[in-house]
Amino acid sequence: MIRIFRFLPSVLLLTLLAAPASAFDTRAKAAFVMDITTGTVLLNKNADTPLPPASMSKLMTLYVAFEAIRDGRLSLEERLPVSSHAMSYGGSTMFLDTTDRIRVEDLLRGIIVLSGNDACAVIAEALSPDGTEAGFARFMTQRAQQMGMTNSTFANSNGWPAAGHMMSMRDLALLARHLIEDFPEFYPMFGETEFAFDGRAPQNTQNRNPLLKLGIGADGLKTGHTTKAGYGLVGSAKQADRRIVFVLSGLDSGQARAEEAEAIVSWAFRQFVEKSIVTAGTEVARADVWMGSVNSVGLTPAKDITTLVPVLGGDQVKAEVVYSGPLRAPIARGDQLAELVFAPEGLPESRVPLVAAEDVAKGGFLARLRTVSGLLLTRLQQGPEGAL
Repeated sequence: MIRIFRFLPSVLLLTLLAAPASAFDTRAKAAFVMDITTGTVLLNKNADTPLPPASMSKLMTLYVAFEAIRDGRLSLEERLPVSSHAMSYGGSTMFLDTTDRIRVEDLLRGIIVLSGNDACAVIAEALSPDGTEAGFARFMTQRAQQMGMTNSTFANSNGWPAAGHMMSMRDLALLARHLIEDFPEFYPMFGETEFAFDGRAPQNTQNRNPLLKLGIGADGLKTGHTTKAGYGLVGSAKQADRRIVFVLSGLDSGQARAEEAEAIVSWAFRQFVEKSIVTAGTEVARADVWMGSVNSVGLTPAKDITTLVPVLGGDQVKAEVVYSGPLRAPIARGDQLAELVFAPEGLPESRVPLVAAEDVAKGGFLARLRTVSGLLLTRLQQGPEGAL
């Protein structure tokens, strides 16, 4: 059964004060905002609904390409051929043709800055298990699933409208976080505002990200637009020691996208401050143990827990420990046993794993006798209707 323990007022964890957060009323059809410094989710609007991601899905192609470079399967200086299939793409392109052999580094910038549909296809065909863009899309889907992006399926490498090509806003935010944290050597490319690839398209050199030149810490990642998807943006910004990632989709114009994105950055940084919840190793509760050498085990976070709270103080943060118990011995120190669930009022809940604070050995005869006796006593007290 599920056992839920609410903290007593004397527990240090509940000394944190927080007022209700002023919710951001976004015009986007779907949105997700996370402070990745603390892991605090600030906004969740239809964030787990699979939607057409348009060019924002190019981020997955980039992630796979960065992995290939890191693993030595691709190099920045390598030159790749352009197929007739890649050249056939319209929309945002690098204006590549089949006579070109393009450096991988130029293709990456062509995707990030110019949103080149053709550049994505060139990368896809080079890395595909079967040499086709469709094969690469299947590989992208499998890799996304491995990374925890369970609401993402790909039909191509670039977000060109296609049946079944879908991503959720939460998945896009998770992907953005991976790009930032897994590939710090490549991430600065996302902040580049211009790429004049060999001068063949002087009218197509500017990054479409509307935040990069505003001086608000924005340094990525990718815009998207199709008729069906509307206008969207996967963005990130860093101010002082905090970084946020946000995703917007379904806006009705580029202007609305720019206004909404700037407003979200301002709201996320100005309306919240970072607070410590509990430090690693602090026991926050005890959980019942079945057939152990002792009848309970301490629960503690494995690392320091911080969260964001609204700037103005107010009511206490609600917190509870949730686990499935009683827990069966033996238990090793550090085993993940429970979750700490908390949410400043007005924000989505956060869940943090709790681990065993100590070893608990399997009990001997006396421990088993004590457990059975306690179970019988409980049933007698509950009466015939209280069977466990």
